[in-house]
Amino acid sequence: MSSQSPSSPVRVAVVGSHGFGLTHLRSAAELARRGLVRLVAVADPVAPDPGTVPDGIPVFDSLPELLAQVEVDVVTIATPIHTHFELASAALRAGADVYLEKPPTASRAEFDALLALTGETGLSCQIGFQSLGSHALPALDELLASGRLGEVRGIGAYGAWLRTTDYWARSVWAGKRKLDGREVSDGVVTNPLAHAVATALRLAGAATVDEVAELHTELFRANDIEADDTSVIDLTTANGTRVVIGLTLCAAGQAPPEVIIHGSRGRATLFYTEDDVRLELDGTEPEVTHYDRTSLLENLIDHRRDPGVDLLGSVENTGAFIRVLEAVRSAPRPTRIPARYVHWVEDDAGRHPVVQDVEQWMRRASTELRPLRELGAPWAVSAD
Repeated sequence: MSSQSPSSPVRVAVVGSHGFGLTHLRSAAELARRGLVRLVAVADPVAPDPGTVPDGIPVFDSLPELLAQVEVDVVTIATPIHTHFELASAALRAGADVYLEKPPTASRAEFDALLALTGETGLSCQIGFQSLGSHALPALDELLASGRLGEVRGIGAYGAWLRTTDYWARSVWAGKRKLDGREVSDGVVTNPLAHAVATALRLAGAATVDEVAELHTELFRANDIEADDTSVIDLTTANGTRVVIGLTLCAAGQAPPEVIIHGSRGRATLFYTEDDVRLELDGTEPEVTHYDRTSLLENLIDHRRDPGVDLLGSVENTGAFIRVLEAVRSAPRPTRIPARYVHWVEDDAGRHPVVQDVEQWMRRASTELRPLRELGAPWAVSAD
């Protein structure tokens, strides 16, 4: 890419104009209104919907075609998981910084190669774990450092969402572990509720691959998919912190996911989709505080202009998450939950399975810091 004045708007290209790519388009448009960026191109093999791309912005069928014709400083990528590594690599080799949606890659091998490429090029790759931009995280760091919670017993994460059969039918890669021989690694832990994993690891002080010491998975599925839709991750970080994460897409309803810091004097719960923290100290009334959030794209732009500004979701610091993804990817296929524990519902959301008492078991895993089989969840211990 050609040189550019540090004060000039950063030239941004958006790859992927559907699904979460629409969020990237809106983010670029907002930063453009503030004079921080200039949207210069869009790439997508499927034509963008009318009105989603501003008039006059060229649209290409592929990223290589775009890079050959347009000067770009930053490429944002919101595409199927199994395309992340190839597209991010192409952008970095062309001299552009990258904002890459989560999960960064579909395997540990791809992640290692991506990390090596950022080192080789000296360019930045920000991963789209939006919750890492929450101002609640440094506030919780300060709370832990103050000792007000006492000794930390561990960190739990709880996510209970529902997803309909239409969700799994929306694309050929949805719910797949592999597609045409390529790793995909789509499932509750690695995609829809991946932010719970990344945020719990961030608060536990685990960023890089080596900062996860032990890791065990319990992977289940009620849907007719290859991947997991109901899982518990039980790990210990290199600093000795126990982290237990209970996630399901087979709940009866939808609730804000939580990351819970358990201390000897109380607990702090982060509702990361809302940037709210509920502090419950022994002998006091609960306090709820709302925090602002920094856009990860804006953070990447700031980092480009001043390397002293740390990236909030750098690829280097998602290595611990990749340890979890790799454990899920390389584990045996998720166990099907016996039909007697699954109730199929047709409601306003659509058709979806509800696993018996699944919210209770995910909640217990995240609060008692114990895996399902130890807790005695009947569909976990008696699964076929």
